[in-house]
Amino acid sequence: MRIFIFANFLAMFAMSWDILSGRTGYISFGHPFLIGIAGYTTAMLTYHLNWPLYITIPTAVVTTMIGGTLFFLPALRIRGTYFALVTLAFMELMYHSMQVVQPKLTGGTRGLSGLPTLVSGAVPNYYLSFLVMFAIGVGLWLLIRTRLGIALSAIRMDEDAVRSSGLNTTRLKLFAFMVSAMVAGIAGALYTHYLGSIAPRGIFEINFLFTILVAALLGGAGTIIGPIIGAYFLTFLLELLRPYIPGAGRYLIYGVIALVLYYYVPKGLYSLFERLRERFFRPRPDPQSD
Repeated sequence: MRIFIFANFLAMFAMSWDILSGRTGYISFGHPFLIGIAGYTTAMLTYHLNWPLYITIPTAVVTTMIGGTLFFLPALRIRGTYFALVTLAFMELMYHSMQVVQPKLTGGTRGLSGLPTLVSGAVPNYYLSFLVMFAIGVGLWLLIRTRLGIALSAIRMDEDAVRSSGLNTTRLKLFAFMVSAMVAGIAGALYTHYLGSIAPRGIFEINFLFTILVAALLGGAGTIIGPIIGAYFLTFLLELLRPYIPGAGRYLIYGVIALVLYYYVPKGLYSLFERLRERFFRPRPDPQSD
């Protein structure tokens, strides 16, 4: 059951990354920065002030949206590799800050543990994580079918053309980022209380970032169901490799597998399922119609 729970959370993280990077084409390497803001906010409020979770989790989500926007807003005016590098710098800044700035507050390198959980037991945690993942997926699915969602996809195709049509692309990207931050905040806060602890190494390590990106890209960037498929695929792949390849070697192996699959299925596993569905379930023309 633990495997399914992690897959649900990874799907939330991947959808959060995808609504910004998969939709607009602005590749972010700093998504753990947003997850960390939410996780540390709710962790510190519950650990030091003993606030109830129904207050700390919404507070963490709002803090993630506001704090993330203050940092990322200047970066939204740059493109390509520079945007990716700036977002990566934000993650590194957060990683070192949580270790050396006010270690009594953040727990330093060890982090904070003994945090309260929303529910106890594997089955309740599975249903909670699944329902939240499902709600986020439905919400994003409805969003991308609005004019705003269509405009975000247009930015990925040709941002200059979108700007020349009279739309404010900076505001559109800011909107995408705030939605992304909201989803990351929800998932990050819930994940922290599912684990009952948070530490810099667990949130800001490069393997965690790599897993989120690969889940979204391998499943199918720019879709809603794609990141969910990718999250489940990677989670079960890691578990299959665990008995045979210890430690970080698993990430190297699944990275190679992911690259091979991405090379042969560049639009993700979701596109493969779509092609199979069209091939085997497409209505055949009636021969008598002629």
